[in-house]
Amino acid sequence: MVGPRQGWPHADALPARDSIVNATSPRTWLPPYAARGGAAPAAHPVPDAPVAGRPAPDAAQAGAHSERLLAIDRVNLEYRSGARIVRATHQVSFDVYGSDRFVLLGPSGCGKSTLLKAIAGFIEPVSGSIALDGRPVRGPGPDRVVVFQEFDQLPPWKTVVENVAFPLRAAAKLSRTEARERALHYLDKVGLSGFADAYPHTLSGGMKQRVAIARALAMQPRVLLMDEPFAALDALTRRKMQEELLRLWDEFRFTLLFVTHSIEEALVVGNRILLLSPHPGRVRAELNSHEHSLDDVDTGDFRDNVARIHRLLFDTDTTSAPTTEEAAS
Repeated sequence: MVGPRQGWPHADALPARDSIVNATSPRTWLPPYAARGGAAPAAHPVPDAPVAGRPAPDAAQAGAHSERLLAIDRVNLEYRSGARIVRATHQVSFDVYGSDRFVLLGPSGCGKSTLLKAIAGFIEPVSGSIALDGRPVRGPGPDRVVVFQEFDQLPPWKTVVENVAFPLRAAAKLSRTEARERALHYLDKVGLSGFADAYPHTLSGGMKQRVAIARALAMQPRVLLMDEPFAALDALTRRKMQEELLRLWDEFRFTLLFVTHSIEEALVVGNRILLLSPHPGRVRAELNSHEHSLDDVDTGDFRDNVARIHRLLFDTDTTSAPTTEEAAS
């Protein structure tokens, strides 16, 4: 289990012997210092994702959780709905470490997508702080790249390779040749090198999402932000894309912040899962996940863990009411 902030509910709500709590995933080797308030050893920066001509990073190095990249501290977010101001999240706090596959999980309307937009720099918190590498997030930047669920995020007048290369020239300041080489490298990694000169309207939904992922990885961001990227896909394509995402993570060990309302997807994709309550989103629990694969989804252990997380999310008898200080904030 990843140690929660003082006062968080359900820290030890699941039995350690056979639950998703107090388990360390063999895929990610999450260390004990990742607990809130724990002291991390000297940082060993995670290598950049390789580009053409550069060898892939050593797996042990890339899997090391030696640096806290993202710190979310008591963040309150609000948005306007007609004449009303609606509280989206309440006092949300968590940390994301290098090479984490960190999942924000909660029901629709709990503020998880709003929280991701705040981390991306698109909106500002009403209170609390968001910091990347110890520096406050003040707006969007190339160190955070977002993959959305919509298929129309690719300019239709650009070819596939041009879609991937364009932000490399605009934000990373690469030459036309360098941008094209890196774009082709990442298109190959997502299995689309044969479609480099195709236009988006000729691609399926899953292929468009692969292009979006290639474009995001080509930027080599500090954190890859994914907002329910597979929610609009059919079940078979969604499973395939989950497999592809994990395969890419195994190769590049990028840091991932992934939003979903699917418990099953959270267990498969994430190595750490933050549970948010129904609106307004409050932290219900912060969990480590077993090494579940897509082949496990029909097993009893997987179904038991899904049921346990569902209880943590929706059991109102165990929901902690906000403190007087929280209610006044």
